[in-house]
Amino acid sequence: MKMINLSTLLSFWLVLLLVAFLPVRSLSPSLNDDVLGLIVFKADIQDPSQKLSSWNEDDDTPCNWIGVKCNPRSNRVTELNLEGFSLSGRIGRGLLQLKFLRKLSLARNNLSGSISPNLAKLESLRIIDLSENSLSGFIPDDFFKQCGSLRSISLARNRFSGKIPGSLGSCATLAAVNLSWNQFSGTLPGGVWGLSGLRSLDLSANLLEGEIPAGIEGLNNLRSIDLSKNRFTGHVPDGIGSCLLLRSIDLSMNLLSGSVPHTIRNLSLCSYLNLSMNSFVGEVPGWIGELKSLEALDFSVNNFSGQVPESITNLKLLKVLNFSANGITGSLPASMGRNVNLLVLDFSQNSMTGDLPGWIFKSGVSQVSLSEYKLGAKLSNIISALPGASLQKIQVLDLSHNSFSGEITNGIGALSSLQFLNLSRNSLIGPVPGTVGELKALEVLDLSHNLLNGSIPVEVGGASSLKELRLNANFLGGKIPTSIGTAFSLTTLIISQNNLSGPIPAEIGKLNNLENVDLSFNKLAGTLPKQLANLPHLLSFNISHNNLQGELPAGGFFNTISPTSVSGNPSLCGAAVNKSCPAVLPKPIVLNPNSSSDSISGELPTTVGHKRIILSISALIAIGAAAVIVVGVISITVLNLRVRSSTSRSAVALPLSGGDEYSRSPTTDANSGKLVMFSGEPDFSTGAHALFTKDCELGRGGFGAVYRTVLQGGRSVAIKKLTVSSLVKSQDEFEREVKKLGKIRHPNLVALEGYYWTPSLQLLIYESVSGGSLYKHLHEGSGGNHLSWNDRFNIVLGTAKSLAHLHQTNIIHYNIKSSNVLIDGSGEPKLGDFGLARLLPMLDRYVLSSKIQSALGYMAPEFACRTVKINEKCDVYGFGVLVLEVVTGKRPVEYMEDDVVVLCDMVRGALEEGRVEECVDQRLQGKFPAEEAIPMMKLGLICTSQVPSNRPEMGEVVNILELIRCPSEGQEDMG
Repeated sequence: MKMINLSTLLSFWLVLLLVAFLPVRSLSPSLNDDVLGLIVFKADIQDPSQKLSSWNEDDDTPCNWIGVKCNPRSNRVTELNLEGFSLSGRIGRGLLQLKFLRKLSLARNNLSGSISPNLAKLESLRIIDLSENSLSGFIPDDFFKQCGSLRSISLARNRFSGKIPGSLGSCATLAAVNLSWNQFSGTLPGGVWGLSGLRSLDLSANLLEGEIPAGIEGLNNLRSIDLSKNRFTGHVPDGIGSCLLLRSIDLSMNLLSGSVPHTIRNLSLCSYLNLSMNSFVGEVPGWIGELKSLEALDFSVNNFSGQVPESITNLKLLKVLNFSANGITGSLPASMGRNVNLLVLDFSQNSMTGDLPGWIFKSGVSQVSLSEYKLGAKLSNIISALPGASLQKIQVLDLSHNSFSGEITNGIGALSSLQFLNLSRNSLIGPVPGTVGELKALEVLDLSHNLLNGSIPVEVGGASSLKELRLNANFLGGKIPTSIGTAFSLTTLIISQNNLSGPIPAEIGKLNNLENVDLSFNKLAGTLPKQLANLPHLLSFNISHNNLQGELPAGGFFNTISPTSVSGNPSLCGAAVNKSCPAVLPKPIVLNPNSSSDSISGELPTTVGHKRIILSISALIAIGAAAVIVVGVISITVLNLRVRSSTSRSAVALPLSGGDEYSRSPTTDANSGKLVMFSGEPDFSTGAHALFTKDCELGRGGFGAVYRTVLQGGRSVAIKKLTVSSLVKSQDEFEREVKKLGKIRHPNLVALEGYYWTPSLQLLIYESVSGGSLYKHLHEGSGGNHLSWNDRFNIVLGTAKSLAHLHQTNIIHYNIKSSNVLIDGSGEPKLGDFGLARLLPMLDRYVLSSKIQSALGYMAPEFACRTVKINEKCDVYGFGVLVLEVVTGKRPVEYMEDDVVVLCDMVRGALEEGRVEECVDQRLQGKFPAEEAIPMMKLGLICTSQVPSNRPEMGEVVNILELIRCPSEGQEDMG
């Protein structure tokens, strides 16, 4: 017997009751159908904002209800628009009663469940918009078979799966179809090309695969097609050039190959063409200049070669031009100066040469970006947002990551609206032009990794809005100008790896917004200004490898500065460099016994008789202080011995009758401590004395050792003995945070089962995961016993899901590495060691200590010192390194005999040279799909971006991984 949905049953009874007891009205029975249908629809809906409070079953007509429109003559409902009403629940059968409904919009709600197979069969219905909900399930294959007069349907941003119904091709009246951002799979039904009235088709961000079928030339009215973010393969059909009304084409982020169809040259109305992130080859076609209507052209992240064709000049309306991450050579054509409407220019990650294009400073470019490709950027959105072109309005100029040469022109000062200037990683020579100080709107200036010489111009202080100044890795000399102290907005000052000399200006101490400072690898001398200790927001301050001397400033950030940030300065002293400073004491005050006066002398006369020893006041104070210190040392030693004895007794005295706060009160005793098991299991069957033996030890990490033991019921658990007791919060705070962590459950997270507390000993009790760590599988496996490609992909995806879940609950892992990813018996990953940042308030200072140096390869660059801001993007960086480690099988940092190989740099270099496939683990040779491995490595590089804001959220990472995953025949057998 089938179970009947409760809400459906209630709706059915409601209809019967309304029919039976509704009072007789003078209105026609057909009108009552609309009232009843909407009331039945409402019965299946939850309305937390009470938006539908005006819907009253006693009304004679629904025409005055919110969201409802009627035909004024017949009083029949023709439109139901409940967009953005915060509704939840299911779409019931009540809507099928609205026989004259023309438009249905339930977009931007939280509706769930499936949709009625008869919805599209309402004869009068013209528009269906169910986008941005949580609808799921398959679309019945005959959904569109009797679609009446349906002209537009949008099911975008839901959770529909299965194949796109083949009946879609039989709905001849359709003009707009949007099924984007779902989980539709399989091939594109060829019948779609028979919809001769179709004007817009959007199937982007699904799991569609196979080749784009032939026959698209039948869509004579097509204006827009978007098949991006799928798994389409093969060539683009030549027939696309026959759709002469096409204005927008987006085929990006697929696996398409071959050359660009020459028939596209016929699309004279096309204004938007995006073929990015595919595998197209050959030179950029010269006929591209025939597309006179083009406003955006994106060929980025492909395998195009050759030079930029001169015909680009003919594109007078061009606003966006993106050829980044290809094999483009040569220089930019000088004739491009005639593209006066250009707003965005991106040729990053190519092999462009020649001097900086002078025409850029004369044209109407508003934004010139040759920097790294931003995943997910929608250029059509950029076009609509950017202002009209004007030289005075240029805001972003980014020509980084090429081989441009020559000097930086003083003309840069004329760009008065410039906010972002990045010319890094080129071969530029000459001085930094003083005209940069005229850029009052400039917020970021990055000229790093060039061949610049001369000094830092004093005019730089005039850039009053400057927030980031990066001049590192050049040949700049001279002193740091004191005028830097007038750039009050500065948060980042990176001028390392130059030839700067002289002192560090005290004026830097006035920059109260400073967060990150790197002056390392220069020739700076003198003492550090005391004013630096007053900087309230300082996160990192690297002065290593200079000639600085004297004592570090006392107070503030400098009380906890990392030793690595001050190393390489032999004359520096203080706790951070483990070198005491020479005592600077006043001259002793002594009484001269040979003097007849009462005067006080600053020297001891040479004629002192009888060898009398006269002590100065400061000496007496020093002796007294020494005595106090000796007594203190002895006292602390005795206390430590007592504490160790107490700790030992506490470990042995783990209570055998611990409690569960959810079932009964746990035992608390000053001698035995407090044990809480969330599951209610009372104690350890082995006894506490066996917990911390070498035989039970599973491993050691930065925060303590992990042991295995058995509960009384026979279930194995893992126990982490925290070795950072001095950093742990008070008992109340510790227990509160641990209980929060104990409630977190996810299939890919190691579950916290309980805890044990004494002031000197804290234990965290976790579920036991039997399969060992990912690190051991990757780096300590033997012979053919290694992870297959499917194993690796599933581990990466599962780890991403666990991190996304943690971030949704406002928990930052902080210590992502392969040894913290455990593999269970079924091969599923389980991420452990999460939430410790909530237990240890000083974790950010502790994490960079020598105890967890193994995690340094996973650390984001913003961890330049101990005091750092912890945020989710730090986890994303560590995850990116983990992705590269899983795909390549190499450690994040590998130390060779005469070299150090950083994994991120190695993969990034291989990508730029077109040999990224060689980076895949040799043990997988011939047993991995390149169409998954290469995008995954690109994703890893994006996650390890140097700029935190450029890294995606973990939820986005999960979506990208699911798009990358493309099951194919025989793939299960790989590896």
